[in-house]
Parts: sequence; C-alpha cells; structure tokens
Amino acid sequence: ILDAAETVAREIGLDLMTMDQVARKARLSRALLYVYFQDKDDLLFGLCNRALDILQQRFLEAVARHREGIAQVEACGRAYVAFAQEFPVYAESLAKFEAHSVERIASDGNVGACVLAGDRVHAVLVAAIERGIADGSIRPDAGPPRLVSFTLWGFLHGVLQLATNKGALLAHDGLTTQQLLDQALLQGVRSIATRR
Repeated sequence: ILDAAETVAREIGLDLMTMDQVARKARLSRALLYVYFQDKDDLLFGLCNRALDILQQRFLEAVARHREGIAQVEACGRAYVAFAQEFPVYAESLAKFEAHSVERIASDGNVGACVLAGDRVHAVLVAAIERGIADGSIRPDAGPPRLVSFTLWGFLHGVLQLATNKGALLAHDGLTTQQLLDQALLQGVRSIATRR
C-alpha cells in the first residue's frame, strides 16, 4: 500500500492523491485499504514512518563515517539534504507531518509510530552532539543536546522548504538552491562548533 501511495504521490502529488487511486494502484479494494489506513491522513503518517526509518538509517551511516561529533552533525545535515533530494515524496510527507497538529502523540497507530520514529532519528543526532561536546569539537555552552538537535533540524527543515519551493525566487536573486543548502549547513555547524 505504501509503495502504491508513493507511486501515486510521485505522479500527481500528495495533495491530489486519493485513497481510491492508491487502492487501484495497489490492486486492492477500497474497503481493504481502509482496514489498514483509516483515512488519507493516516496513510500520510504511514509514509512518514517509512521516511523516518530511511532517514534514521542514513543518519547512522553518516555518523559511522566520522569520529568527531561536529563532523557527525554535519554529516547528518548532509544526509538530510540528500534524503530530501533523493526521496521528494517522503520529504513532502515529512513536511506535511511537521505542519500537522499532533495532539494524539500518546495514541497508537501511525501517528504514534511517526513520533517514535522521529525520536529515533533525533537520538542519532543527539548522540553526535553529545560526542562532540565530549571530544571538544562542539561548544559545551551550545545548549542541551536534545534542544540543539531540534533547533538544527528546524533550521535545516525550513531551509529545505525554501530550496524546494522558492527556486525561482532564489534564481531571481542570482542564487542556486545548492548555494542556499551549503550556506545553511555551514551556518548550522559554525553555530555550535568550537573555534580551533
């Protein structure tokens, strides 16, 4: 079902995707689709959960390639950018999840699964920040590691939204989306790095 939803969303976008189209693409009855996903939002949360699992794996691979915490943080940022470029449907599903009011965090189902998956992704970044504080590559006064993680994520998530949706505006100012993303990564890393 999630493969079918990704295919439909890639073809027409998440906003235009319907449960009926997903059921047809998955070769299922609509009734069976609703057994697994109660509505389109629930299906979106299913896509988010898959996206976060992929992102966690990318973060783990990124940190494994570096010893210093600050290098691991930067590698996670680059992995996030690469993920958004490689998997635009998943990146869009995450953006929609972030914009969605999550008042049922403790609930079971796909919303709760997304929250837990997000926690696992942040845990990788938090560990890299803690490692950087311990090895001296990240300033000890940068802030509590979990707060720093959320702040860096929010910053880069916003920049990714600009890069995705405002390419023409950037071009009008003589800039490329890659320049914007590189500058964001540079500023994010510099904001917490020790000066050596």
